[in-house]
Amino acid sequence: MNRVLLTGRLTRDPELRTLANGKPMAQFGIATNDYRGGTEKTEYHNVVTWERLAEICGQYLGKGQLVAVEGRLQTRQWEDDRNVRHWKTEVIASNVEMLSGRRKKDYAAESAAEALEAQGEALEERQAATAGSGSGDPDGSDAVEEEAEPAAA
Repeated sequence: MNRVLLTGRLTRDPELRTLANGKPMAQFGIATNDYRGGTEKTEYHNVVTWERLAEICGQYLGKGQLVAVEGRLQTRQWEDDRNVRHWKTEVIASNVEMLSGRRKKDYAAESAAEALEAQGEALEERQAATAGSGSGDPDGSDAVEEEAEPAAA
């Protein structure tokens, strides 16, 4: 039976690609920690997801996020241009569960949007204060007209 269950943190943002055949694929790395004999050992794993799961991972996962991955191990081998043989073992994920909240990028984008909104409100307040001070007319007749209107009501 070839089954892998890992819980760890993403070491990088998922890299989402669409292959020539139109299938979406996402690749990312996770780091897991093993505690044995009073010491901690970190292992790094390459994870590959396909189709809809790949799209979801590419959209919602980010570096540092805690995830649980379920899948199978697959080892690929190839020879490069110099006839050197390479091996790569990856986890082909069938299920990825987000264990931590929203990714850091979402928080950063949300705070940046709030800052821009606050700047816009401050600018509107300054413009309203400037318009209300009568600075639009050099002889000050704006201020007189504003004072005259409340008396007539």
